[in-house]
Amino acid sequence: MSSPIASTRFSFLDRSRTREGHDGPQALRDTVVLAREVESLGYHRFWVSEHHSVPGVAGSAPTVLAAAVAAATSAIRVGTGGVMLPNHQPLVVAEQFGVLASLFPGRIDMGLGRSVGFTDGVRRALGHGKEDAEDFPGRLAELLGWIDGTQQAHPQVHARPAEGLRIPAYVLAIGEGAAVAAAAGLPLVIGDLRGREKVLRAIEVYRRDFRPSARAERPEVIISGTVAVAGSAEAARRLLVPEAWAMAYARTHGSFPPLAPAEEIERRTMTAKERELYERGLDGHIHGTEEQVTEQLERAIEETGADEVLVTTSTYDREALVDSLRRLAGIAGLRH
Repeated sequence: MSSPIASTRFSFLDRSRTREGHDGPQALRDTVVLAREVESLGYHRFWVSEHHSVPGVAGSAPTVLAAAVAAATSAIRVGTGGVMLPNHQPLVVAEQFGVLASLFPGRIDMGLGRSVGFTDGVRRALGHGKEDAEDFPGRLAELLGWIDGTQQAHPQVHARPAEGLRIPAYVLAIGEGAAVAAAAGLPLVIGDLRGREKVLRAIEVYRRDFRPSARAERPEVIISGTVAVAGSAEAARRLLVPEAWAMAYARTHGSFPPLAPAEEIERRTMTAKERELYERGLDGHIHGTEEQVTEQLERAIEETGADEVLVTTSTYDREALVDSLRRLAGIAGLRH
């Protein structure tokens, strides 16, 4: 009996996290360099994210960054994980992806999310509020209409050069977005894999309610989460340490710090609350040796029926990250 991994695509999402000694501009350049590495290893896609006024995260303009990534690579699919549609006018999003798809035909993915700014101040600066997130289905329909040439709300207005192009669209979801993806007949990108029961419930709703469309005849599920592979379980766990500490710090201090080296974090004195959040942040991720990760991935793919795994690992040590991706490519049988 063949492993489910063999028939599953593998991709990577980079959040352009800053690191101690490496500022925001360097983080963006690091993203482009990493994209070349990911392409050379045979991964299917390389996606970038959108965050506004988040310390520790440099990626604020995903379509701009996607253009840089696509220009620096030659074959890998490039996209957004995602453009947060409530923050933007659908016409502008359609135009931006139309430009990308025109410059890099057949390689651009349009991943779309429903999040708005994390704070009231960011939302005010963006000119959008939580009510815009609640209208995500309407904004999504408008965006797709601009690309398909079917929108009727603004007669005589056209999204050029997007109109008429085939630009694959994906809906990013944690839970409730699954129903939106199903109603629109679009592929679903869902995570985090640590909340497996919640993810499985959302996938069940998505598959049950999916309506075939011109963009997708059947449900398609991409599961996302951290995957760390190393020569030992302890080395793989250390890959998780920088992000686990950053999340613990953010939840106790209100802002993300740059990623720090694992050994520095492990020497720190933490408060009881910080320690609790930090330890929790290390739990549940897919990590370990090749043999251990193979077993964990097989279980995740079998439980979710996923068509693809979108790896979202962030860590301080970029060499160790590339080594992890190389080992994962070996597990998945990717070309490299």
